[in-house]
Amino acid sequence: MTTRKTALVTGGSRGIGKGIVHYFAARQIDVAFTYKSAREKADILCKEMESAYGVQCLGLQTDITDAQAVAAAFEQVGNRFETLDILVNNAGVTQDQNLITMDWEEWYGVIDTNLNGAYHMSKSAAFKMLRQKSGAIVNIASTAGVAGVAGQTNYSATKAGLIGFTRSLAMECAGRNVRVNAVVPGFIETDMTAGLSEKQREGILEKIPLKRYGQVEDVAALVHFLATEEAKYITGQAFIVDGGLTVG
Repeated sequence: MTTRKTALVTGGSRGIGKGIVHYFAARQIDVAFTYKSAREKADILCKEMESAYGVQCLGLQTDITDAQAVAAAFEQVGNRFETLDILVNNAGVTQDQNLITMDWEEWYGVIDTNLNGAYHMSKSAAFKMLRQKSGAIVNIASTAGVAGVAGQTNYSATKAGLIGFTRSLAMECAGRNVRVNAVVPGFIETDMTAGLSEKQREGILEKIPLKRYGQVEDVAALVHFLATEEAKYITGQAFIVDGGLTVG
């Protein structure tokens, strides 16, 4: 019988989510993760985690905006692992557009994944964690939800919403030893930032006091801390990881 904890990470096949999967597995936490379409990449990632770290890994092709699909994913997790100790709501999309030219699909598509997806996942996870009287949920927000970004009213709304969601859910779950926190990244080196032009990158760097983009590990390390017993007295908080971008 294993004594390892189990984590479920949404959007775990790339970017920050993939980094979190790696970070957890390297620290002997069994991992399950959702992904949208890249089955081959997900299969490769699982094999890497099992081979490199000797943990169990499960990739779940799941539409997190679909309540039935989420329920099916949690059933698979329950069949594979003894407990669910950690949920990381990481999956997110952007569809940038100024509000006056943004159509309904661009607005709702981002809301549906970033906010409604977290609702579906957290509801299922909280049900399990409250029954076992332990667990941690970590929501990945963004500095766009703190400071705002022109052309991202949809994205900023979801990330600000996640912070409020985190604080309210933390209050609901605290009585049964389930903690809920948020991590708020700034500009992190991922495929999402790789599309920026050199001029855009230079302009952003000028605004970051530490004068560098964050690395995925900068986020993953904090997520891991908040998910473990080292942070057992921390709940309902939002921690900014942005190199000082929002200090001023």
